[in-house]
Amino acid sequence: MAKATSIRCYDYVNHSYEKVCEILAWKGNEVFHQATKSAESRAESVAAGLHAKIAGIDVAKDIVIQIKGLVEADGNLQRKTSIELEWEAADAPRLFPVMKAQLHIYPITGTETQLDFQGEYEPPLGVVGKAIDAVVGHRIAEASVHHFIYEVAGFLRDNID
Repeated sequence: MAKATSIRCYDYVNHSYEKVCEILAWKGNEVFHQATKSAESRAESVAAGLHAKIAGIDVAKDIVIQIKGLVEADGNLQRKTSIELEWEAADAPRLFPVMKAQLHIYPITGTETQLDFQGEYEPPLGVVGKAIDAVVGHRIAEASVHHFIYEVAGFLRDNID
């Protein structure tokens, strides 16, 4: 079994922590799907899509996102909500890595919230998969995650009243 590869990225939403958490707690699947789908090509698809641009080439793959859990913590120093996510390729999932991640949500100010993604995946296909991941796979996965968080934050910025 290959060693897991870690990815971390973050973005900000110009809305209160309470509003962001409420939307993600009640409509997380819808937000993740809406934020990642392409309006013209995925309007009727049940899968979301991840996108990355590597060396000027647009790379896209339909994925199935699952929310595995949600935990709210009100610690002494910081409130935090964590959403456990898992996604895999919609088609031929054994050929692509499964991402297991936590999306941490923190209040920054009364009107600004941070989304902090921390995930891991194991390259599929053994030694061949590890070699592909080392050459280009990790860059594609990292770019896809950054794009995903950017789109989720953008969706939340644009769709919270």
